[in-house]
Amino acid sequence: MPFYFYNTFNKKLEEFKSLEENKVTIYSCGPTVYNVAHIGNFRSYIFSDVLRRSLLLADYQVEHVMNLTDIDDKTIKGACEKSENPCIEDLRSYTKPFIDAFFEDNKILGIDLVEHYPRATETIEPMVNLMNLLSEKGFAYKKEGSIYFSIEKFKNYGRLSGIDLNSVKTGLRYDTDEYDKDDIRDFVIWKGEEKTEKISWETPLCKGRPGWHLECSAMIRNIFGKTIDIHTGGVDLIFPHHENEIAQSEAAYGEKFVNYWIHCEHLLVDGKKMAKSAGNFYTLRDLLEKGYNADAIRYLLLSVHYRQKFNFTLDALKQATQTVHKIYNFYNRLTDVKTSNDEKSKNETIKPSAIEYEKYKNDFLDALKDDLNVSKALAVFHDAMRAANQILDEKNDALSSNEKETLLDLFDYFDKLLNILKNSRKITAGDTSAEMNDLLDKRNEARKNKNFAEADRLRDLICEKGYKILDSPEGSKLQKMN
Repeated sequence: MPFYFYNTFNKKLEEFKSLEENKVTIYSCGPTVYNVAHIGNFRSYIFSDVLRRSLLLADYQVEHVMNLTDIDDKTIKGACEKSENPCIEDLRSYTKPFIDAFFEDNKILGIDLVEHYPRATETIEPMVNLMNLLSEKGFAYKKEGSIYFSIEKFKNYGRLSGIDLNSVKTGLRYDTDEYDKDDIRDFVIWKGEEKTEKISWETPLCKGRPGWHLECSAMIRNIFGKTIDIHTGGVDLIFPHHENEIAQSEAAYGEKFVNYWIHCEHLLVDGKKMAKSAGNFYTLRDLLEKGYNADAIRYLLLSVHYRQKFNFTLDALKQATQTVHKIYNFYNRLTDVKTSNDEKSKNETIKPSAIEYEKYKNDFLDALKDDLNVSKALAVFHDAMRAANQILDEKNDALSSNEKETLLDLFDYFDKLLNILKNSRKITAGDTSAEMNDLLDKRNEARKNKNFAEADRLRDLICEKGYKILDSPEGSKLQKMN
């Protein structure tokens, strides 16, 4: 079965065919490094991670680029607030902590490093070359010290977003990097010196700094040198950013820019747009400080299909935490199982009726090939986990070495996408405080009195404080999550 993706450009599901056999080129819009990334950003980054891992599971070679936008209105404003006479080094100094935080957060969430992370400050020459080419071909013009792209000169403008070109405001221009949806004007390629708040570069056309839209086009051409297979990003980037990327690149080079545009839907929090003013704004660090497990955050963010709006709630995160704990416990059980070493057991294999090893693998990958249907893939994973637990029950946690190896290989295969099983030892036994033991006693008393609502409340409180309850015939005990 080939991969199928919903291509935003053609507004339909399409069979994926890479430009080179068994090799895929991907560009993903990365962070603007003026602050720490929030969970809405990480929904998009985990989506691109799922895409990358799915292609790797299917034995594609992947060359993946994610840009770091360290030149734009926000980063320059931040640098200028820190220095009276800001220079390029001040800009780099301002953005460095946020770049470092981005990579730290990616590591915590189990997001793979990609092959290239170009920074705008390190790609000035390719941007200037692209600007010069657009000017030579008549697509760019100078006005009031800045260079603009003339959208009326590019006849296919609006194909990606479906924008109505009749709404073009002739002769009007945008100097800002971001602007209102559906408001079409000529966009700035290079901001003139008087509009750059003192941070600028010399070019043959004018002194200034690059516009945001120019950056990605130049980076893609500089690294790949030709049409790429896949471009990803959030739906909020379709217009104007990705529309403008297409216009610049195809106008300059006279060839198709991208074959497949794949966009991730918005993340909401408690059904509303995330905003600090609404009190529903979370970074990864906010959630970790509240005691939530990073693997549970990853699991929750990847569990909803990328083309569906994601309603993030703390209740959903608590449920994901419980699910991940069950996964941890299963994998620990499997890795700790005893094996037999006699000749007979060495030749044993798992019966197909007990667990259909290859079928689980094939079904898992086929789900991902169906436009990254992660929900279906997770259903395969959990079905396999139930079947494996049944085997362990039937065999009293004693397998042949071949049986254990076969099961471990299957779940290691699943984990090439999930990337959480390696952390299964995060739940460890340990001493608990008097406060936690008191909460456990109160929860057990509530259960005994059949006050299940109170028991559930206390269980959730214990979970929020970083502990898991282990119930057994011998009683209940706590395990701390590291």
